[in-house]
Amino acid sequence: MSDAPRGQLIVVSGPSGAGKTTLLKRMFSDSGLPLELSVSATTRSPRPGEVDGVDYHFLTPDEFERRRQAGDFLECFEVFGRGDWYGTLQSEVAPRLAAGKWVVLEIDVQGTLAVLRHYPDAVTIFIAPISPEDLELRLRLRGTETEAALQKRLATARRELEQAHLYRHRVTNDDLDRAAAELCSLLRS
Repeated sequence: MSDAPRGQLIVVSGPSGAGKTTLLKRMFSDSGLPLELSVSATTRSPRPGEVDGVDYHFLTPDEFERRRQAGDFLECFEVFGRGDWYGTLQSEVAPRLAAGKWVVLEIDVQGTLAVLRHYPDAVTIFIAPISPEDLELRLRLRGTETEAALQKRLATARRELEQAHLYRHRVTNDDLDRAAAELCSLLRS
């Protein structure tokens, strides 16, 4: 029997506006677990305040495609119909798991399905809104998108909500403190 540390892959998904990022920040600060967030790669431009290598690995479309063709991605897809690609680099996951870390991926449903082909024992958690109406209200209150872009996000959210049953665990973000406590409890067990 090996004494090598055993890493754990944790995949968190949910529709845009469900509060995944907020819950993950709370989980990282409150859980006391050896968690490390995998930084995704994207071809989109950085938003104000975003830092390369911290928020995302910002790659040019040519660099992303070169790395995709080389098999550097665990999963990658063009999302939101805008021509921007997002993906999880193998280099963000495999070495950390081998070192016994708990690696957290915040990715969409199609990415999760691709990851499960490589890591079928990954812990999968779907973050759900209270209701589709609540989700729409959260997205509208952000005020960051055109009506057309908002409608695309809502259509994507409906498809993702229909696939929540594919996840091992589901956490409804009806109350931030309660949902964060449930998320931390799931990981400790």
